[in-house]
Amino acid sequence: MDMPDGAAVVAVAGETITDLVPAGEDGLFRAAPGGSPANVAVGLARLDVPVRMLVRLSSDVLGRRLREHLESNGVDLSYAVDASEPSSLAIVVLQPDGSADYDFRVDGTADWQWTDEELTGALQGVHALHVGSLALTTPPGGLVLRRLAARARATATVSFDPNVRHLLMGTPQEVMVVVDAMLGVADVVKASVEDVEWLAPGRSPDEVASEWMSRGPLLVVVTRGGDGALAVGRSSGAVERPGVPVEVADTVGAGDSFTGALLAGLRERDLLGSDRRDALGALDADIVGALLDEAVAVSAVTCSRRGADPPTAAEMHAMRGTPGARRGQVI
Repeated sequence: MDMPDGAAVVAVAGETITDLVPAGEDGLFRAAPGGSPANVAVGLARLDVPVRMLVRLSSDVLGRRLREHLESNGVDLSYAVDASEPSSLAIVVLQPDGSADYDFRVDGTADWQWTDEELTGALQGVHALHVGSLALTTPPGGLVLRRLAARARATATVSFDPNVRHLLMGTPQEVMVVVDAMLGVADVVKASVEDVEWLAPGRSPDEVASEWMSRGPLLVVVTRGGDGALAVGRSSGAVERPGVPVEVADTVGAGDSFTGALLAGLRERDLLGSDRRDALGALDADIVGALLDEAVAVSAVTCSRRGADPPTAAEMHAMRGTPGARRGQVI
């Protein structure tokens, strides 16, 4: 896909995974495209943001389906790697409240085998780079992507979501090694309250967000399920926004759609790129609150639908102001 001249391009680096999602009460599953970074890329594309996915795609059946899904949603795959390894797989188990647990099949799969050479030139023309989740913590490729994020700072806004998956990532202490490294690189950090509770037990989300921001980022956001989200910015201080009423189908991909909407909001306000770092740090509480409201609304729509199915820009315009029956959840 050719990017429009002068467009603020967002690159997303990381995994795309096939999710086996419950399809009904008979115990059947359906195969749905997923993976946190891929969900963010699709969410951005559906919000009319030019987005480039830096991803390793297998040539197997699942890999071909994942490629088709990304391309059909308008995600640029010109820097995707044709990988010989098999595709990753996640089995999703839904809890009564709609939240999701995961069981993974990822040993030796395509998503984690990055080399520095495969990412040569991948940041050309990019105004923001989003990284996170399993791709940053799984060897051998995790270190390669962390080096990519460090290089990106010279020209781009860097966004990071730890998106903790404790079955695969190791102990909180091990994961915090990666988080600590990324706090020195990232401009924008988004985490869920569950991430924060696991990484920093016994500490409040606003305390952790403030401490993380003091270590480098300009904006740290913590999503809080049905209670909305809070943010801490360099100039804005702490800002809290409520959840949005919606009938919850499940929460799969809701946090990723929040991230996509947050980056889309920053792009709309011309706040992406290394040359916009001072402006990003100077955001006041009103602007940060508006960014949170927009992202919570997008996430709530995703919660109202099965699987990682973020809304389009046109849908958000049409749904604006529509009441729902149940408080939304953001993960």
